[in-house]
Amino acid sequence: MAKNVLIVGGGMGGTIVANGMARQLAQELRTGAVSITMIGNNERHMYQPGLLYIPFGRIRESELYRDQRTILDRRIVFHLDPAKQIDVDNNRVVCESGKSYSYDYLVIATGSRLMPQTIPGMTEGAHWFYDLEGARKLRTALEEFQGGKVVVNVNVPHKCPVAPLEITFMLYDYFKGKGLLDKTEFTYTYPIGRVHGLENVAYWAKPEFDRLGVRYETFFNTKEVDPKGKTISSEEGVTLPYDLLVTIPPHEGSQVIESSGLGKGGWVPTDPKTLHREGSTNVFVVGDTTNIPISKAGSTAHFEADTLIDNLVSLLKDGHWARNYDGKVYCFVETGLKTGTYIWFNYETPPNPSPPTQMIHWFKLAYNRLYWLSARGLL
Repeated sequence: MAKNVLIVGGGMGGTIVANGMARQLAQELRTGAVSITMIGNNERHMYQPGLLYIPFGRIRESELYRDQRTILDRRIVFHLDPAKQIDVDNNRVVCESGKSYSYDYLVIATGSRLMPQTIPGMTEGAHWFYDLEGARKLRTALEEFQGGKVVVNVNVPHKCPVAPLEITFMLYDYFKGKGLLDKTEFTYTYPIGRVHGLENVAYWAKPEFDRLGVRYETFFNTKEVDPKGKTISSEEGVTLPYDLLVTIPPHEGSQVIESSGLGKGGWVPTDPKTLHREGSTNVFVVGDTTNIPISKAGSTAHFEADTLIDNLVSLLKDGHWARNYDGKVYCFVETGLKTGTYIWFNYETPPNPSPPTQMIHWFKLAYNRLYWLSARGLL
């Protein structure tokens, strides 16, 4: 009997899983022994890390998108039909069209979403770069900025954990290039007692902030933003004035996860090594959707996807498990507009940022162009 693999979500994790499995199961797909179906909510696939460069004019909007069908292997069945209910008890997913898709194996890759509206005044008073509309508005704000108080405000949870550091360093270089540093004051806020959640990254970033004169306010959990008064306040009782507020909004998982009763906040409880949904043997979770306490980043989704491909193919071909996910994450970190560093770590090894160089920045820019090969599962 044919085995049906269903992938919910067409972001990086789901797309790599689909393409990787299609290549390794070519014979099974040809004979009809296996089928791979993806259901998504967008015809276009976005390279989300590229949004960081939009406010600085370092990437064109057209470079962020490809048609989802063009980056999927032709043997994969793709339906533009957002999932409405994931029924793991009956091995089926019901979509907004009313159609129901059954599966033998399910991969949940529904990603995360911005939730600035959960903090009073944030939508009206802050800028961000985590979606295209926000990145466009921030670009305009930077063009018009003539100096003043800049606050970079970080909320959790959020994806791409190094992005708050990147935007701070890039803003510094941008205003330096415009000759505005002597008119600009930077403050960076973080909700715990250091400037980053990863301890070694915080130890590296703090002296970098000190060197540049970036102030930091830790234990700052955002309570509200006053758009008229141009202030941002914390639950701890600190109020900061701003002329330009750049925020990393809080994120939640997809609504379909909550409405299906699969996880609080839209995050699915996931085994950190097998990537099974807890309580299931045929349901897997990849990318931002997991509740695994590691970085919600593109590289996380990529390495999880590689592990999942190996295991699903092995289960379908040979009926046995291949390997566990080791928590591997690799991130380029922009340290300005011309330099960068990188971090890699896993469950056993903590990150250790290297000294920033121009070459690493170039590697990052090169990867921006190579992303589409990664999405196709070729890197």
